[in-house]
Amino acid sequence: MNLLDSLESFLSSFQRDLSSVSGQISELQERSREIDRRLKSRRRIEKPLSKLVSELTIPPALILTILDVEVGESWIPVIDDFERRLDTLEVRARVKAARDLADISEGLRIVAATKLRAFFLALLRPIKDSVTTNVQVLQSSVYLKYRPLFSFLQRKAEPVAKEIQDSYIAAARTYYETAFRRYIRSLGWLRSKVTEKFEALVTLSVQQDSSRLDHERLAYAKIDGPSVILAYMADDKTHKEPLEAILRSLFLVLMDNATAEYSFITIFFSFQPLTPVGDQENVSSAPLLSPDRGVVDDRKSIAGSEARTEIAGPSPSAGRNGSGGLTDTDKNTRNELANLWKKVFDPVLQYTKAFLVSIVEPPPPAIPLLTMVRLTEAVLAEVQKRQCSPLETFFFTMRLELWPVFQRVMTEHCDSLKKVAEKPSGYFAKTNPTTDAMVSNTCKSYTVMFQSFVLLTSEVEETMIFSNLFRLQQELGKLILRHTESITDPTARATKRSAIYEILLQGLIKGSHLTQHPKVQMELDYWTEKERSARQIILSAGQRSKVRQ
Repeated sequence: MNLLDSLESFLSSFQRDLSSVSGQISELQERSREIDRRLKSRRRIEKPLSKLVSELTIPPALILTILDVEVGESWIPVIDDFERRLDTLEVRARVKAARDLADISEGLRIVAATKLRAFFLALLRPIKDSVTTNVQVLQSSVYLKYRPLFSFLQRKAEPVAKEIQDSYIAAARTYYETAFRRYIRSLGWLRSKVTEKFEALVTLSVQQDSSRLDHERLAYAKIDGPSVILAYMADDKTHKEPLEAILRSLFLVLMDNATAEYSFITIFFSFQPLTPVGDQENVSSAPLLSPDRGVVDDRKSIAGSEARTEIAGPSPSAGRNGSGGLTDTDKNTRNELANLWKKVFDPVLQYTKAFLVSIVEPPPPAIPLLTMVRLTEAVLAEVQKRQCSPLETFFFTMRLELWPVFQRVMTEHCDSLKKVAEKPSGYFAKTNPTTDAMVSNTCKSYTVMFQSFVLLTSEVEETMIFSNLFRLQQELGKLILRHTESITDPTARATKRSAIYEILLQGLIKGSHLTQHPKVQMELDYWTEKERSARQIILSAGQRSKVRQ
């Protein structure tokens, strides 16, 4: 019995111990599960917390770069990182760590803005010191490279950015004003050597060589063609250029420089928000002036420079709302940037306008004048392609000023023909004598003018051109009739008229590649009919003479 009791007691104690151990094991398992849950929770917040701690700190390397390293390419990624940390500190202002760093970050911002101010103002020295500096190369290779640094100032130190912007505008204005003033002065010397002036169609002198179609001069109506006149050429006392070549050089130099400057201003001084981190690689992988945003132009520079530069253009999708139109904010930004451009180029536009006035007053001959009109239209079309709206407005105004001068010249041609062609009325009226040489020269000049106008006109039904040519045609026909009416013999009179009509037809046919043009065909038909009528009179007179014999 004692043995059984002892065994029972032992088993009971062992059962109690097992229950106790089981409870402890359950407790340990529960604690293990709790620890596991806490571990998982901490792992979930580890990355966000680590990111937060990283954002709320300023690395020593970043601080040393801003404080001790001179501004250069190494600053571009550093400033980008610094600005992101500044933005984070502003957003996390309720966090004590962010508040503790506020004074340090503000001090670094001030130091960065101060050093960047000195850096950008120093970049203006080449522009201020010499007009021989190729400003477009400086813009594309230096300014645009450091644009992220200027964008930082626009976002974090606006007064400093405004000071740099004003300093650049003032320096660029002086640079272009000086360069163009000197270039226009050189063109003015060439202009003073031009002896060609307007003469009425019936009084055109032989020296003007008005009886020859000059394709070389007509080529000045296009952008693609002869090289521009360089400033040093004016120093050669024997060098001469026609008026349209002089104006073309000025317009092309103005167009290239003004559109390049407008592209630079709209890119460099436009405000852009900080690029999101996800988009940073896409932006950094694209060149500063990518094919999507710029074109290469070898003509760009102040006269005499052969530097090859790139013109950056605005992004096709920039500044447009969902429907494809400019938003009000984008329009305001465009207007502000256009005003900056005007501050730079206002003096140059005034010089150009004054020079154009000096060329058309007194008015040049009709063909060079129409060449200038077509040149202005070609430049206007190219400026529209380059999306330089303020310069487009300027050239549109120049075009409007040239057309009235052209119309006045054509009216004088018509009036001069009419005055010679009409019969004097009244007893004391003065006669206007005509000669064979004068009529022949007038016909040749007319055919050259007609062919030149056709070559310079792309639209078949351009009223301004062909209505004036029609008026000249009618007055020339009257002049021929008036010149031959003094011949009493009908056969001799018809023979003379036929000879004059032949001069006109031969002159029109000289440009054989133009005979398919509708207006040239109409002109040929008109004078051919006149010549046929005169020849019919001659044949009729010959037949009557044979009958009498």
